[in-house]
Amino acid sequence: MDILTIDFESFYSQEYSLTKLTTQQYLDDPQFEVIGVAVKKNDEPTKHYTGTKQGTANFLDQFDWANSAMLAHNSMFDASILTWHFGHKPKMILDTLSMGRALHGTEVGGSLDMMTRYYGVGIKGKEVLDAKGKKRKDFAPDEMTAYMAYCRNDVDLTYALFKKMAPKFDKTEIKLIDMTCRMHSEPKLQLDLPILEEHLYAVKAKKVQLLADAGVAQAYFMSNDKFADLLRDIGIEPPMKTSLRTGKQAYAFAKTDEGMKALLEHEDLRIQTLAAARVGVKSTLEETRTERFIEMAKIGGALPVPLKYYGAMTGRWSATDKINLQNVPRGSTLKKAIVAPDGYVIVGADLSNIELRVGLYFAGQMDKVQLLAEGRDLYRDFIAPIFGVAYEEVDDDQRFIGKQSQLSLIYGTGHKKLRNAIKVLSGKDIGEDLAQTLVNRYRTEYTKVKESWYEGEKVLQHIRDHYIFQFGEVLPLEVMGQHGIILPSGLSLRYPDLHQVEENGRTEWRYKVRKKLERIHGPKCYQNTIQALARCVMGEAMVRINKKYPAALTIHDAVYCVVPEDEADEARRFIITELRVPPKWAEGLPLDAEGGYGRDLSFKMKKLEA
Repeated sequence: MDILTIDFESFYSQEYSLTKLTTQQYLDDPQFEVIGVAVKKNDEPTKHYTGTKQGTANFLDQFDWANSAMLAHNSMFDASILTWHFGHKPKMILDTLSMGRALHGTEVGGSLDMMTRYYGVGIKGKEVLDAKGKKRKDFAPDEMTAYMAYCRNDVDLTYALFKKMAPKFDKTEIKLIDMTCRMHSEPKLQLDLPILEEHLYAVKAKKVQLLADAGVAQAYFMSNDKFADLLRDIGIEPPMKTSLRTGKQAYAFAKTDEGMKALLEHEDLRIQTLAAARVGVKSTLEETRTERFIEMAKIGGALPVPLKYYGAMTGRWSATDKINLQNVPRGSTLKKAIVAPDGYVIVGADLSNIELRVGLYFAGQMDKVQLLAEGRDLYRDFIAPIFGVAYEEVDDDQRFIGKQSQLSLIYGTGHKKLRNAIKVLSGKDIGEDLAQTLVNRYRTEYTKVKESWYEGEKVLQHIRDHYIFQFGEVLPLEVMGQHGIILPSGLSLRYPDLHQVEENGRTEWRYKVRKKLERIHGPKCYQNTIQALARCVMGEAMVRINKKYPAALTIHDAVYCVVPEDEADEARRFIITELRVPPKWAEGLPLDAEGGYGRDLSFKMKKLEA
């Protein structure tokens, strides 16, 4: 297959740019103009064109895109131009930005300039800075000559980068990059404008009424203690954090705190509204997201899905481009507004408690893995003896405690955090004694998991000391010193600048993420590894599913496809079946999945009938 490396240069200005607009808004704006484009076929000299849109179309038509791989740096952007404005859908989409993110995370930086410097393949020019605010007609002949040389150089640098990075990627990961780019450049989902407009009106009206009914004085938002009391009054335990400076517990009320983010994204609009008022945000997340969706729906109705391949250090996808479909609350009307085209339905399925399954398997806790293989509910199995009831007699409240215990304690959570998590999620306080009992029972019964936490500590030591180590027995992973933990995908889980610090009389691990230092410890290293392995499981399944039903969206451990209505049942069964297939590198790993389908995204997942 030929590789066609491409780079578009387009008009931008102070207000009209990708820093101010989503990619869809930018590309569909009347101001959009291709100033020039350069294309390189394999190792051949790079060609360029600058001229009218029809002339650009004629230039692009000379290349066999349908049977070639398109390569760019930020292919979500370039592939969308190629498809939306010029009607070409490449056979495969390659992207050096995505590849660099997977190989280097935040260590190098994602820009073409930073990456080419790192690999020593050349120097990116600066001519794009002089093009700000200029339409094609505004360029003098010598300026255009320099700009097109700049464009050709970008293409040559991108191709050189690809040749450096490609040997480090297996076919599955290359296909996942292709799939991720196509979710945006070839959107399958649509938006229902009337539903969105009605929802926005209801959200704004309800927010006004909630604040009026609450009668909350400004003082409650200015004082940490008063705001905490306000949350407790409505049944929400205030989120807490450990201060890196003092080591003491403090309220997590900053906008960037994970606990506060959870309140801002809470399913209850009342809680969203109070949290938004606290951080000084005039609009709730539901409000701003709905307004953005309305803008997109008015553009054309389609919902291009912008996702970052390898957006998290564990390899999972993350949101980008000012649109976060990864955290749309369950039950939100927004899900009803995300619809399939006429004659089609959305079919989706997700892996059931995948981290729990992979975590137990990796740790070698095979007695529990066997219970999962037999179809037994580990949540009931764990909690029944605690409450002194039979497995079959565990009620919903008890099972909820068992579920939260299993999902938290596998990563070494202590009794205080477990108690707080259950209280935040259920509004019920299980008390310190029961929380401690749950922790003690887990650590006594799940000894292999506990051993994995200590192994995680050894991993960190070997990464720091640049030694080789083997992590895990059932599924042994190589730890290659500073290169991190080598995953089945061939990519690695890395901890840049890993070192120890002394704080408050304790020795703790830190690693660098951009300009910040993050905490890490043995159980957390084990957690990261499990999440990375779960993503590998999901990735391999998505590639198999994509062969028959192209992915329209992925959210965490779920995949959604748009299929003809008369294939809905067949597609649901097919997707669930594929998700249940363990990868070759994890033979015997018992997987399970649920699925469903509907006209919109609000359908519920259910077990597959026998």
